[in-house]
This record gives sequence, structure tokens and C-alpha cells, in this order.
Amino acid sequence: MDPAEVERQILAAWRRHNEILLFLLRSVPRGGMAAVPSGSKGRDVARQFVHLDRVRRGWVAFHRTGKRLTLPRFHTGPPPPKAKLRAALVASGKDVGALIQECLRTGAAPRMFGKEIVRWVAYLISHESHHRGQIMLALKQSGFRLPEAVGVQGLWGKWIFGK
Repeated sequence: MDPAEVERQILAAWRRHNEILLFLLRSVPRGGMAAVPSGSKGRDVARQFVHLDRVRRGWVAFHRTGKRLTLPRFHTGPPPPKAKLRAALVASGKDVGALIQECLRTGAAPRMFGKEIVRWVAYLISHESHHRGQIMLALKQSGFRLPEAVGVQGLWGKWIFGK
């Protein structure tokens, strides 16, 4: 396969993944951002999204500088509103995409992950998908069950059919 086509497909997969995450954020009903899985002392839905943004930003900074980035955790006080979370995830999604593109075009290697860019992208998508599942579980167990158009057609159909 042509290297340009491989680059296009990897970037398209990352962008599709980010679109799905933003779709889920948009779909969280009023009151759902505070949902936590039953029996859990973990993050509420809003803080799950904060965590994903922090991890993205942290890895991009680490790959670029070799240093850990200190970012606010929002463990106490009110979590950021949806609009702020969306803006952060759009920005960090673009930063990840830029790093992917840079590595694919120049041969630059990400730190860790065997210095393999595809392995790093697979890690990010896997990590974020895990948290998407936690978000869905928290919503469901808190009485905010999302309609099938979101839970199945939206989150899975966007991967399978591209719509």
C-alpha cells in the first residue's frame, strides 16, 4: 500500500475516533455529567472526559519535550461545562493528529510504545474506548440510558458504516 494512503487511513481512523467521542459528549443528557457507575468511587462522566483530554495533552507534550506536563485535575469543585470539554477535546484531538502526521511523514518516533506511532495510536484509541464504556455504564446505571441511535448506531455505526 502506498505510504500516503496508509497515512490517510491512520489519520482518518484517529479523526473518526475523536468524532465518536465528541458525539458521545454531545449526547450526554442534562444531569448526566455527574453520573458515576454504581458502587464506584471513581470519576463522574465529566471527569472522564477531562481525564481523556489530560492524557492526550500529556502524551503529546511528553513526545515533543520528554517532560511530563502538569495539568489541572478538577478533582474538587465543579467540573468544566460541556462546551469547555468539547473545545479541549477538539484541540487535543488536533494535537494528536498533528503528532501522528509528523511521525508518519518524517519518521519521527514517539517516546515509548516501542517507538511505533501506530502502536501509540492504537493505545490511545483503546484507552479512550475503555473510558467511553465507563461513561456509558455510569449513564445507564444512573438512569440516563442513551437511545439506540446513540449507543449502537452512533458509537458503533460511525466506525462500521462511517455515518
